[in-house]
Amino acid sequence: MGTHTVMFIRSLSCIFLLALGIASHTQAQEQPLKIGITEVPPFVMQANDGRWEGISIDLWDDVAAGMEREFEWVPMSFNELLAAVENGDIDVAVGALTMTADREARFDFSHPFYQTGLSIAVPPVPETSLLSSLKALISWKFLSVVLGLGALLLGVGFVLWLVERHRNPEQFGGSAAEGIGSSFWWAAVTMTTVGYGDKAPVSLAGRLIGLIWMFAGLIMVASFTAAITSSLTVSNLRSGIQGTDDLPGKVVATIGNTASQRYLEEQRIRYQTYPDLTSAMVSVAEGETDAIVYDRALMQYRNLQLGQQKLTVLPGVFAEQLYALALPDGSPLRAPISQQVLRVTEEDSWADTRASYLGKD
Repeated sequence: MGTHTVMFIRSLSCIFLLALGIASHTQAQEQPLKIGITEVPPFVMQANDGRWEGISIDLWDDVAAGMEREFEWVPMSFNELLAAVENGDIDVAVGALTMTADREARFDFSHPFYQTGLSIAVPPVPETSLLSSLKALISWKFLSVVLGLGALLLGVGFVLWLVERHRNPEQFGGSAAEGIGSSFWWAAVTMTTVGYGDKAPVSLAGRLIGLIWMFAGLIMVASFTAAITSSLTVSNLRSGIQGTDDLPGKVVATIGNTASQRYLEEQRIRYQTYPDLTSAMVSVAEGETDAIVYDRALMQYRNLQLGQQKLTVLPGVFAEQLYALALPDGSPLRAPISQQVLRVTEEDSWADTRASYLGKD
């Protein structure tokens, strides 16, 4: 076989192998991407008709459309999802995956698409209104204070009437009902420091009673004011939790094996774990626990479904977290996916997408 013939055969072999490689690469690109998902409302949810929806689902639909790639959903549990992306069994993991140093060592992340963190939710605090104030004024606690004060005024007035009815008949005379009524009026205006001056004791004993009652009245007015304030703001004093500094000494609800539980352990805050977010939030609404610490976005979504047991989610976050899409280590899809994530999250419609699931923050 001549030299030219050998060279020709080698050239044909190289062309064949190159064509085979190009065909294989093209075929690999044409195959649908395997997208691993695990249900975690409101980021990944399955509707009644079987469709998948949620913040992360809508994000990936836009990313795939921008890359012009077909894909298929691969539902699995959360632990299976992490193992699948680490082993390369799926091309992308879509959900509410927090970027951590440990996970970054096992697989790659796209550019983050959502920034969240832990927040505190406390028992519902009703909005202050005229109706709620009127309801507080007719509560038994408030009425008991009024009745007690009335009895005290009547008692002081009766004592004054006993010592003044003979020495000062013009102001405290007449029948027993008239005299006690006049002395009751005097006790009331003296306690409130109004002091009309229409009635005043003239005997030494009566003036001593009046002097003592003047100083006692200052204390009575302050106590009565405090009782009214307490009745009108009792709902705000129920938990007394305004931030993380108020958590020590409280019983806090959370979910086991989560970032919120680790935070509470690190801060040495007493907590109670629950199997799911709904039961944990209901425990706060029913007074079983004082507050709940958990991912803000997930609490906001679940809070919309609690109805009358809806909690008050305090403003602000701590222990901030970033959510991103996960890919196998060294995946060539990382760069194009990150570029599409940036494109989607920079659009004005992205804020509307989040609000449609979470409501206004």
